[in-house]
Amino acid sequence: MQRDEHLPPSAHNEPGVIDSGGVDEISVIPWSTLLKHRITKRVGLTHRKATLGVLLASVFTVSFTITLLVVSLKTVADDLGSTVTIMSWTITGPLLAFGVVGPAFGKAGDLWGHKRVFVYGLVGAAIFSLASAFAWNDISLIGFRTLSAAAGSATGPSAMAYINRMFRADERVRPLGYWSFVTAGAPVIGVVAGTPLVEIFGWRVIFFVQAPLSLLGALVSWRLLPETDRRDNVRFDVKGSLTLGAGAVLILLTINRGNSWGWTSPQTLGAGIAGICALLLFYRVETVANDPLMPVKWLKTRNVTFPVVTQGLMNMAYMGSFLLVPQMLENALDYSPSHIGWLVISRPLTFSLIAPFAGFFVGKLGERKTGMLGAFMILLAMVALISVQSPNSDWKVVLGLSLTGFGMGIAAPSLTALLAASVKESDMGVASAMQQLMSQMGAVLGGALMIAVHDITESSGKVVSYSYGLLIGVVATIAAIITASLVRSTEN
Repeated sequence: MQRDEHLPPSAHNEPGVIDSGGVDEISVIPWSTLLKHRITKRVGLTHRKATLGVLLASVFTVSFTITLLVVSLKTVADDLGSTVTIMSWTITGPLLAFGVVGPAFGKAGDLWGHKRVFVYGLVGAAIFSLASAFAWNDISLIGFRTLSAAAGSATGPSAMAYINRMFRADERVRPLGYWSFVTAGAPVIGVVAGTPLVEIFGWRVIFFVQAPLSLLGALVSWRLLPETDRRDNVRFDVKGSLTLGAGAVLILLTINRGNSWGWTSPQTLGAGIAGICALLLFYRVETVANDPLMPVKWLKTRNVTFPVVTQGLMNMAYMGSFLLVPQMLENALDYSPSHIGWLVISRPLTFSLIAPFAGFFVGKLGERKTGMLGAFMILLAMVALISVQSPNSDWKVVLGLSLTGFGMGIAAPSLTALLAASVKESDMGVASAMQQLMSQMGAVLGGALMIAVHDITESSGKVVSYSYGLLIGVVATIAAIITASLVRSTEN
């Protein structure tokens, strides 16, 4: 049996107590739990590894459909009598919800226990996923997809809280590498696996598959996950959540619809000004909130601010290009959805191969240089993707996507581990939710800006306009290299 350093020495010799997977809780367990523990041990798993496996599998289940429709937007738009521009909100909405609602679930986990929040999040994701399968128009699909992602966002902060309880600071890089792969790679894997299903059975079948998988994850999680300590006097930052959500939606609406409405039209200017005002109000609310959504005091902490900002900037290029490149290949270069799916797999494959070695890079280079190297690799990826100008460019597409997977694969775990080491364990729920918020906001903003630039410059030629859109990724990764250089490695 694996010893838990959180337990007193006598507890390890107590016959009625087993390792709680690093969660700070000691309990006498009934025979059913003991049998469950023996089963996991018999198949060669420690309780800690089994818990990690359940967490990652559940996070994967709610994440893999978030961007699933990116290759099939035109198909879905035609089926529902809508347009690609409007249907892009089936991607933007869930990404935004995943980031904005996540911090609230981080606090809910501190208040009611992360196990309960994790399981209820999976159940909610299943219900709205099933509803998505029966969507009757574009608005209903966007709404159900956004609600499903909002519920599923509960799994991110809770999974992070469990990981940081189960592993010591010097052990976290590897499991955080797996966690980063699942959260960043699941949407891409979903596209690859889902594309053939969409072509054969239609897009609705994806949500019929996700719903029972989410319910299964909820059942297993309820049986296997240990309880976590609950904090008293936790308050929800309702004003912060509302102002941030309103500001983000209005800014994204301005970027998304500006070209259609006209950049100087009353609708565009009104939405943009209202969005800026809402974000300024959000900052003001956070400075006086007792339990803020994004603690302003952390903005003065070097190893909190710069790792979080760096990941947000990297995600602008990483996820922004993920949203743009399939559209470029399909609409400008006439690639088939199945062809695109096989090309896109290069990114999660590279990510999965390199993420477990993030600890090696950190050991050799330190967190600061590892973060800078990761951002630089994504910068090279943007350059490679910009050079794609003809249908016979498969190798350039694979090179560009692989470099993004390599860059994010080594940088995200190291920066996340640095963040985890810079805050108190009791604050990890809020810290991980803040990181999720900034990463998702970066993803949404990157995609919206790239598509907006493409729309504005479309008269210069379809392929060229997509290249102009990818320049947003170049600017974002240059900024990420600068912010990564400002973190302080733990060995210093």
